[in-house]
Amino acid sequence: MSNQNVEQKHPQDKTDRLIVDQLLKVPSNPGDRELVELARLIIRYRNFPGARDIQRDLKTVLDSWQLTEEQLYVKTRAIHGVGKVYRRTATGEQQDWT
Repeated sequence: MSNQNVEQKHPQDKTDRLIVDQLLKVPSNPGDRELVELARLIIRYRNFPGARDIQRDLKTVLDSWQLTEEQLYVKTRAIHGVGKVYRRTATGEQQDWT
């Protein structure tokens, strides 16, 4: 049996699902944090052999914000160029960016 057709579960699936659910609730004027979260997750799940529901919902968010991926990346590069969106928490933990 070939492993190419096996749907995998991403190790960050549960955490990412919570973020995606929050992004789905954001109206058409997302803030910087929402934009970078969407870009981060699109990159994470690109070509991932599974998590089709998350991939579909990320596309839904992108469409609802009336952005293409390229437009999103232009915006997020500008955001990251100005300063850090991901800051360390009070406990010293840094946001997961992988």
